[in-house]
Amino acid sequence: MLASSSPRRLALLRQVGIEPDRIEAPEVDETPRRREQPRAYAQRLARAKAEAVRDRLGGSPAWILAADTVVACGRRILPKPEDRATAAACLDLLSGRRHRVLGGVCVLAPDGRSAERLVTTIVRMKRLSSDERERYLDSEEWRGKAGGYAIQGRAALFVPAINGSYSNVVGLPLVEAVALLVGLGWRWPG
Repeated sequence: MLASSSPRRLALLRQVGIEPDRIEAPEVDETPRRREQPRAYAQRLARAKAEAVRDRLGGSPAWILAADTVVACGRRILPKPEDRATAAACLDLLSGRRHRVLGGVCVLAPDGRSAERLVTTIVRMKRLSSDERERYLDSEEWRGKAGGYAIQGRAALFVPAINGSYSNVVGLPLVEAVALLVGLGWRWPG
C-alpha cells in the first residue's frame, strides 16, 4: 500500500514495476516543529504518514510505504507553495545556489516491523533570469511542489547538476525504498 496522494510517487513505483494494491492519502499535520531541522522533519513526516495509514486500517496487516520530500536551503525548510508569491520567493532563494532535497522513507511490514531511510540529494540550480522565473511561475507547475519546482518538468532547464538520487528529487528514492521493502521480506509479485 502506498501512503501518499502524490501522483509522482505512484508513477515512480509503476516505472519499476510495482503496482500498489491500494493508495491511501495520509492525514498528518505537516507543520515543522519549532527549531526542527530539515533531516529530522523529513523522517518524522514519512514515519507519521505510514503510522497514520496503519492506524486508519485498524492495525490490519499490510505492507505500507510512505515518504516525504523536503527541500532545504541551509537549515531552512522550503514550503510547498500554493500561491505565486511563495513560489517566487522559493525560486529567488534557490536561484544560483546549491540546495538539498531530503527524502524520508518509511516501510511498515505486516508483522509490525519497520524500516526507515533518509536520502539526501544535492541539487545545483542555475541563476534564473527574470524572464525564466516569470515563465515558470506562469506555468503553475510549482503549485504544491516542495521548494516550488518540479525537476521532472520545465524546471529541468534550471538544474545543470545533481549529486545523488534523481528519483529522490522527483519524490521517492526508488533504490532505497525498494531495498527497505525487500529487507523486510517483501517479494516482487509474480
